[in-house]
Amino acid sequence: MVGGTRGRLVLGIETSCDETAAAVVADGTRVLSNVVHSQVELHERFRGVVPEVASRSHMTRVLPIVRQALDDAGTTPDELDAVAVTTRPGMVGSLLVGIAAAKALAWCHGLPLIGVDHIQAHVFASFMVEPDLPLPCVVLVASGGHTALYLVREPGLALRLGRTIDDAAGEALDKGAALLGLPYPGGPSIQRAAQGGDARAIDLPRPMLGEGSLDFSFSGLKTALLYHLRGPGLTRPMPALDARQLADCAASYQAAVVETLVRKLVRARNAVPEARALAIGGGVARNELLRARLAGERRLAGLRMVFPPLELCSDNGAMIAGLGDHLRTVRGQVDDLALDAVATSRSAP
Repeated sequence: MVGGTRGRLVLGIETSCDETAAAVVADGTRVLSNVVHSQVELHERFRGVVPEVASRSHMTRVLPIVRQALDDAGTTPDELDAVAVTTRPGMVGSLLVGIAAAKALAWCHGLPLIGVDHIQAHVFASFMVEPDLPLPCVVLVASGGHTALYLVREPGLALRLGRTIDDAAGEALDKGAALLGLPYPGGPSIQRAAQGGDARAIDLPRPMLGEGSLDFSFSGLKTALLYHLRGPGLTRPMPALDARQLADCAASYQAAVVETLVRKLVRARNAVPEARALAIGGGVARNELLRARLAGERRLAGLRMVFPPLELCSDNGAMIAGLGDHLRTVRGQVDDLALDAVATSRSAP
């Protein structure tokens, strides 16, 4: 269907963690469908993603999700121009499910197959929103499994500037929520609980590491909240918090995570003075406080800021299809059926 009225149609499949997702994107930017099935209810009792449970769920969901994505887009496999699929980073068992589905579709319908890096796709989501995003651009990707800063000098190629050395921002929010007795996943729970709370009620650290460092560390923040609740040496039992105390704890903890992310973005901007734009991606990029703080940060004034819509921040198939289209049409990438899953990102050491 290349050159047709609907343009190039690419199906994107995403199964790197606990969302089974598929989407159809036209010409790399127009999202015709974007279907996501979340496994939150499956993993809630474990307060985290269990790889075996996740991969089994993907096996039962991936084909129905793909069918729904095609139906919602009003298209069929024979009208597609390519199939893109997440191949890295992620849980290998989960990745293999999506890759197997993509290979089957590509082989059966004679379609090009494109393997996509999940983190690079989060970065590329901003270009789907604003294709003419001025470059170079500094991008923060923050989620439950990843927190890193990237420099983009050309679409589809993000170079890592800094990364987390322990907990990711989303993981820290999950662990903080667990300490406060809030439901999983922690990010949305803490955001809700923080409403009306005093963000200055508790003195929590903003871990910046060494002078000029662009790396992240959130494990100490979680420990600081634990010591606040149970005292030095953990000598007290976990307290029963009233509504006000809970709101203050949640607000203070959320503020510490957000302020750390903002300060690191300011550092990145200073390290790359020629940067013309700033973008964010990943599940934590849905956080309302983070978006508001970045929009009002005077030290980032003058940068074009792009905050993708919420549905393009969490794991989704649209960003996979968008980047897949770019890799094929601009770089000529086409993979064969030997395509395999890899646990780490290309930008990882």
